[in-house]
Amino acid sequence: MLVLGIDLGSREVKIVLMKNNKIIQKKKVSTMSFYRDYCKFDGKVIVDLEKINIGKVHKAISTGYGRNNTDLKLFTPINEIKAHVYGGMYQTGLKDFILLDVGGQDVKIVKVEKGITTDLELNEKCAASCGRYLENMANVLEIPLYEMSKYYENPIELNSTCAVFSESELIGKIAEGVTIKELCAGVNYSLYKRLQPLLSKFKGKKLVLTGGVANNQAIKKYLRNDYEDIVSIEEPQFNGAIGCCYYGSNILK
Repeated sequence: MLVLGIDLGSREVKIVLMKNNKIIQKKKVSTMSFYRDYCKFDGKVIVDLEKINIGKVHKAISTGYGRNNTDLKLFTPINEIKAHVYGGMYQTGLKDFILLDVGGQDVKIVKVEKGITTDLELNEKCAASCGRYLENMANVLEIPLYEMSKYYENPIELNSTCAVFSESELIGKIAEGVTIKELCAGVNYSLYKRLQPLLSKFKGKKLVLTGGVANNQAIKKYLRNDYEDIVSIEEPQFNGAIGCCYYGSNILK
């Protein structure tokens, strides 16, 4: 059985195809390109599967930031929490864990016990608590995002609580002669500090990281202060789309 999962992210659309519960294809495109180059509108948004090199499928499931704004014809929509939990279970084999998903524009924290969501926390209001903050700061520092994510030692204190004003503060620190390594560590630690209050009520041994920030080595280092086991998954950015496929393969009748 072929099952297609699409995660309509704020910055990127992630596409995963599963056959008999195994991933056989995955693709990532910018959200703008997805709607412009791979879709057409006829009362509902129609995805041209041939243009994304996918033929006829048995089931198609969608989730993501754009799920509420975009009605995909022939797709069954599921909420992001459900998609990410199923993706986490598929990729780790675990049924008990805390899931932290830091995306481009929001943060999701979910407690999963025996495969069931028992608590959750969402933050969709502040850019300084999500991946967009890291992208903006990397641009100010004129350093690749993956390079900035390496630094965690001797973080400089950054006091601004707003992603916009943080840019000015960062430029001021550069003018004072603070090293790039210390500034990178400061940016990473600043995001960690904003995540801490959200994570404080989610106790557990295993923390599963998903979303683009799961690739940030410094954030992982800081989170080890709070959790015994930081579980890295192979495809953190595709986790929502993988969860869609899992839902279609194993749960949707």
